[in-house]
Amino acid sequence: MVKKLKTYVNKYFSDGPKTAAIIVSVSIIILIMVIFSIRKTVTISVDGKYKNITTFSNTYGNILSSNGIKIGPKDKVSPSLNSKVHNNAKLIIKRALKVEVDVDGKKLSINSPENNICDMLKAEKIKLNSLDKVVPYKYSKLKKGLKIIITRVESKDIKSSSQIQYETVVKDDESIQQGSNRVIQEGQNGKKETVTRIMYENGKEVSRKVISEVIKKQPVQKVIAMGEIPDYSPSRGGNFSVVRSLNMKSTAYSADYESTGKEPGDTDFGITATGTVAKRGTCSSVAVDPRVIPLGTKLYVEGYGYAIAEDTGGAIKGNRIDLFFNSNSEANDWGVKLVNVYVIN
Repeated sequence: MVKKLKTYVNKYFSDGPKTAAIIVSVSIIILIMVIFSIRKTVTISVDGKYKNITTFSNTYGNILSSNGIKIGPKDKVSPSLNSKVHNNAKLIIKRALKVEVDVDGKKLSINSPENNICDMLKAEKIKLNSLDKVVPYKYSKLKKGLKIIITRVESKDIKSSSQIQYETVVKDDESIQQGSNRVIQEGQNGKKETVTRIMYENGKEVSRKVISEVIKKQPVQKVIAMGEIPDYSPSRGGNFSVVRSLNMKSTAYSADYESTGKEPGDTDFGITATGTVAKRGTCSSVAVDPRVIPLGTKLYVEGYGYAIAEDTGGAIKGNRIDLFFNSNSEANDWGVKLVNVYVIN
């Protein structure tokens, strides 16, 4: 460029000294222009601290080298050190910090330039599972000397089946003697399925919790009928089993005309509804309402004795019993009274 300039000057300016002065001046101007064209101003940020540097270097690596700024193997630099330098550019340097990581039974010493724990773990390819615990919080800012503890957490759901014990229910039954019982319904165990969640930390169980129970089969109650009817020992002696007891209004009658409207010699005189001869003795005849006590039923009447339901009467309806006596005077002496009547075997 200078040679061309000299030729140009000699062509139009014939004075030698004057020509030389012009050439020198123009050369200086051109040199200054070249210097300004290759000089650049770069802002360097080191961990948030800024510094402006004027440089003629073409790469950021050369800038740092010429300014005595060293880069560690884990330091993060942006743009890269080999990138071409542009005027008014910014170079950001993030120094790596030394932290300690306790994970999978190992204690790791790590230098990292990342902003937080989570980014550091990703950069170091330390994988976190969804349940894993990180102390401090995984998005905490990295600090020099920070100690990080990672606890591996695992969850397992275990299914198991178990029996549901049946209940035994006892019901009173007036058709069964006291001291006796009868199984009305056999019991059956049920079945349930349980899901238990077991939590492990670093391979050791720390808790277990039932998270669901499903009844697969309902249990069936065992039902036992317990006898309610007592064995009765009347005051006159003897012993019998009571099928059921009734409290009844009692009256008395005889075969006499006053009770039956019949006299000796009349048809059916002294004959009961069942065709037997009415009697008073060890097992006397009584009249009942067959809808309450069926004819032929064996009875024991308190204060009267053993009897059998053999007769009926027009006035004997419902919860009423008519007791046979041998004479009208005995019947009148009995009168009307409430009595306990036992149906017996």
